[in-house]
Amino acid sequence: MTQDSTPAAPCHGASKPTLLTLMVGAIGVVYGDIGTSPLYAIKEVFSGAHPLPADKGHILGVLSLVFWSIMIVISGKYLMLLMRADNKGQGGSLGLLALAANVTQRTWLAPVVVILGISAGALFYGDSMITPAISVLSAVEGLEVAVPGLGVYIIPITIVVLVTLFMLQSRGSTVMGRLFGPIMIVWFVALGVVGIYNILKAPEILTAINPLFAVNFFLNYKLLAFLALGSVVLVLTGGEALYADMGHFGILPIRRSWFILVLPGLLLNYFGQGALLLTNPEAVSNPFYLMVPSWGVLPMVGLATMATVIASQAVITGAFSITRQAMQLGFLPRMATIHTSESESGQIYIPFVNWLLLASVIALVLGFQTSSSLAAAYGIAVTGTMLIASIQLTIVMFRLWKWNPWVAGLIGGALIIIDLAYFAANMTKLTHGGWFPLAIGLAIVVLLTTWKKGRELLFARRAEEAMPVDVFLNSLNPNVTRVPGTAVFLSGATEGVPHALLHNLKHNRVVHERVVFLTVITEEVPHVSDSMRIEVQHLGRRFYRFILRYGYMDETDVPAALRGAAKLNFEFNDMETSFFLGRETIMPSRRPGMALWREHLFAWMMRSATSAMDFFKLPPNRVVEMGTQVEI
Repeated sequence: MTQDSTPAAPCHGASKPTLLTLMVGAIGVVYGDIGTSPLYAIKEVFSGAHPLPADKGHILGVLSLVFWSIMIVISGKYLMLLMRADNKGQGGSLGLLALAANVTQRTWLAPVVVILGISAGALFYGDSMITPAISVLSAVEGLEVAVPGLGVYIIPITIVVLVTLFMLQSRGSTVMGRLFGPIMIVWFVALGVVGIYNILKAPEILTAINPLFAVNFFLNYKLLAFLALGSVVLVLTGGEALYADMGHFGILPIRRSWFILVLPGLLLNYFGQGALLLTNPEAVSNPFYLMVPSWGVLPMVGLATMATVIASQAVITGAFSITRQAMQLGFLPRMATIHTSESESGQIYIPFVNWLLLASVIALVLGFQTSSSLAAAYGIAVTGTMLIASIQLTIVMFRLWKWNPWVAGLIGGALIIIDLAYFAANMTKLTHGGWFPLAIGLAIVVLLTTWKKGRELLFARRAEEAMPVDVFLNSLNPNVTRVPGTAVFLSGATEGVPHALLHNLKHNRVVHERVVFLTVITEEVPHVSDSMRIEVQHLGRRFYRFILRYGYMDETDVPAALRGAAKLNFEFNDMETSFFLGRETIMPSRRPGMALWREHLFAWMMRSATSAMDFFKLPPNRVVEMGTQVEI
């Protein structure tokens, strides 16, 4: 019932919270993922799939690489560059896709940009499965440091925490959100304090700020340094969240909270772990918890568990959000969506996605058992998303911002080379679990593209059989019975007569007093203003065509929009209005279009989709569904 179209005007909020409030919110939501990376990143470098010797040369080289990776990729690429690429104030992979797609229309780059955007979204689903598993598991693993005998309970406790987290999703994140900021502030302060405590024992670790240590690391160790990139990249996990959540908090609060609190806390902790390894190389088994005084390990485990739950909450909410955007843009079938807040439209809960994520996360915990094993799978999802973002950003610099070609090429080329190096290093861990996010990403890409292509074929087949409106009106018997009330026929096309009307006329031999052909269009912008919401065309003989426009982050409420048509002198009486829906049964065939197996997949997706009645919030007692068979 929806289709894509060109951008329309956005809707802007009337009031803004204070800068301090937004900064606290950003610390609690945006930085949860990257804020929990110290739990496993350095540990993975020295004891992961490709462990490095914990000697001075390797430690200083790795810390230099960590420092400059964070400064270049997070501070430079995400905070300073990508946040300039906002789509009407919104960020994220779909927002960047819309920007890049608009400036590459009718060029050879257009399909490439779409595939890249879809791939980034697909990899995010893999990220949203791995993040809760690795974050909570790495936090709970601290129990083995605090009380060695509790090691056997790590997996059960992790699963209990995760199940509880996902069961609470249906209640919404409003209450939990109020605690996020303060808890994460305490977390980043704690990271910095324990970091300083260890740096004071070996202050020479601070010399790793010199980039020559990173350069010499590669010159001296070559292959080992390259393999180390696959683990060092874990310090960058969560970078996409900075860009994706830009619309919730704004650029300034996210940037200021990063440079004032988050960045110092992270760097102090990483350098503290490096200082610990300089004085105690055996601490590679778990440098994060071993850098904490013995009396503070258990409290740190509790704080880390809360921080990882918050990090997990952020990616779960992100999965809900990107699913809704994909539905609105026509890449996924309709799914039941529950709004958990009366005041915040962005707070949603999608049961199918929630339980699918929970099942996947538990399977990951049981299958991989340790955070080190999961780290191999995590890296490919992160680096794949980073690489795609750099390619799309380069296109935006050239075509949208129209920067000097040399400047755009130099910056874009450098970022792509850096991300390619990280991605290639992680591909070496393909057999260690790196296959998982690629498999998930490939499956999601197949689903997204199958649904998009299937809808296009469906609309094309319906258009072939559609009767032009003027032909229908001219052939309509003037003596046909016109029953009282208004009939609204939902259609995915903005031309022709909906098949549901033809079937109703054929079987019931009546036409309502007023007939509306209604099409819902999702624009490639986050929000559409109320003034641009509805368009009315008078077709004659009391037939009308309504076009409703929504942004990909707007809530689709057809009855509410129709009530707003009063300003266009078109009064709707809910109790005198009937909604007619066409429910198509897909008949796969060998006609050109898609492979037969994809047609069967599309047919299954059509059968599994939530009813248009629920998705468009139509009153159940006013809906009539009429089924037809369509061969594609």
